[in-house]
Amino acid sequence: MNTHEYQAKQILKKYKIPIPEFRIVKNETEIDEALASLSTDVAVVKVQVHAGGRGKAGGVKVGTSRDKIKELAQGMLGMKIVNNQTGAEGIVAHQVMITPAVDIEKEYYIGCTIDRERARAILIASPEGGVDIEEVAAKTPHRILTLPIDLCVGLRNYQLVELVKFMGWEKDVAKQGKQIALGLAKAFLDCDASTLEINPLVLTNNDQLFALDAKLSIDDNALFRQKDLALFYDPTQVKSSESRAKEFDLAYVPLTGTIGCMVNGAGLAMATMDMIFHYGGAPANFLDVGGGASVEKVTEGFKIILEDPNVKAILVNIFGGIMNCATIAEGIIAAATAVKPQIPIIVRLEGTNVKEGRKMIQRSTFDIITADDLEDAAKKVIQAVK
Repeated sequence: MNTHEYQAKQILKKYKIPIPEFRIVKNETEIDEALASLSTDVAVVKVQVHAGGRGKAGGVKVGTSRDKIKELAQGMLGMKIVNNQTGAEGIVAHQVMITPAVDIEKEYYIGCTIDRERARAILIASPEGGVDIEEVAAKTPHRILTLPIDLCVGLRNYQLVELVKFMGWEKDVAKQGKQIALGLAKAFLDCDASTLEINPLVLTNNDQLFALDAKLSIDDNALFRQKDLALFYDPTQVKSSESRAKEFDLAYVPLTGTIGCMVNGAGLAMATMDMIFHYGGAPANFLDVGGGASVEKVTEGFKIILEDPNVKAILVNIFGGIMNCATIAEGIIAAATAVKPQIPIIVRLEGTNVKEGRKMIQRSTFDIITADDLEDAAKKVIQAVK
């Protein structure tokens, strides 16, 4: 789950990482209140959307007077940010941050993430901040430092020494940098984050380090124990189909193909999509109804898939381990009754009570195509979309 910049900064503040003062506004009245409470005539105005590249898209600007700051904030409320991170549909900004401008001497990058190849948490740091860290890694990999984070103790002292030397921090700046790195690593672990980064981390003219921008993504699978962070969820920042899927506890990822996929289990979803690609098709989504789907969840899953105008056929691939195939068959028939899809539906059932499930599908009045196995299902659905 992604969060807004200001929410990430609220987390950083809890871990005593210095951040500039800011106000979040949603309407003109709040803009006036923010300007009255901020003791500055020069401020940065930033849209709050779940995407990077806001500056290049016109979503970050500097106001050099109170009238100009207000004008910028008014213009950015409701602004649609469109770039390669948002997709062509873009994301609308419903909130804007106003924060006093900071004199910047130098910019750095520091962040924590999961190294999936080595299956461990790491801290990444670079004296080349303010740009995409991927670009720095590609062009000047020697300017990137990675340090493993111990899940029990966080960063160790010798790692902090290595960090400040690499970043070129000395004296009081080195002391600040160590505290920021320690706080960042602890926040990352405490929040069950998948990414927590500060970019840029800036050094001001009076040798103070500040987190000028921040990004926090929480592992969705850990939200059950991160009740406070789960409240950061903003349904306005995702597609309506994704927010509805979340309401019904469905894992849904829209893709760009023409075959809607309803499965139970992430592994089966991967296998299904691999098989579709293998036989020349392309999945339109990844929709996982989970191991104990109800009739209502299956029906809602069908509705979500059918909202995508690119979907030309649906492949239902269910393995009844925990789930009873008769239940999923009942769900498919109920969904077909409610939704009345005008496109082919191919169903492959396997596992618990599969015979009864297949009989129910075959006895139904809907034109649902059954498949004997996954290979058969993939071939039939690809034939159906041709």
